[in-house]
Amino acid sequence: MSTPHINAPEGAFAKTVLMPGDPLRAKFVAENFLEDAKLVTSVRNVFGFTGTYNGKPVTVMASGMGMPSMGIYSYELFHFYDVDNIIRIGSAGSYTEELDVHDLILADSAYGDSRFARVQNGAAERINYPSPELNKVIIETAQRLGIDLKTGRIHSSDVFYGGPNGVKWTDVREKHGALCVEMESFALFHNANFLGKRAACLLTISDSLVTHTSLSAEDRQESFRTMMKLALESAIAI
Repeated sequence: MSTPHINAPEGAFAKTVLMPGDPLRAKFVAENFLEDAKLVTSVRNVFGFTGTYNGKPVTVMASGMGMPSMGIYSYELFHFYDVDNIIRIGSAGSYTEELDVHDLILADSAYGDSRFARVQNGAAERINYPSPELNKVIIETAQRLGIDLKTGRIHSSDVFYGGPNGVKWTDVREKHGALCVEMESFALFHNANFLGKRAACLLTISDSLVTHTSLSAEDRQESFRTMMKLALESAIAI
């Protein structure tokens, strides 16, 4: 089996896939956390690896940046490769002083000003939701591991560089209750709900639009290790 964007054979993916945006971060997870990890897809250098974690199969595969890219890969994994669960592991910019760099947040909803859902199947909603079952597992796993995990609404934006006449992040925070911003989860949640699958989103705050602080490359790697550990432990608990 193959699709226009994935060249893996049938059965190459575990039932649960962790999805960072960056292909090199997927490679990092595979090399540092998985046992017997094998590269199963590499079309356009969007790497996917399947191995085991504590003896249980797990796949980690990149989604690329933005909703169109996440929309393609998550749809193909769910629909053509019979993946049941996708947990996004990414970075986000904070909209509030209550979320500082290094903090972990689990999305309980994603507000999107994108037309992704409308174009894909006519859905008009601006808020999409993750799987309650997956979120429950992640919250319980964080408690077991003693990891501080916040929950809340996130903003999935189509635009990284906003202009002076564009939508202000402060308005998104005030009108829609968004605590931070990223660029993929609205599409991921929509695909999962549309296809009867399950999705969740774990984010590490890498910078703050409020305090203008940001993590160095080294700090990001160490902070992301906590998120990766939580995602992997959750993946084998599903």
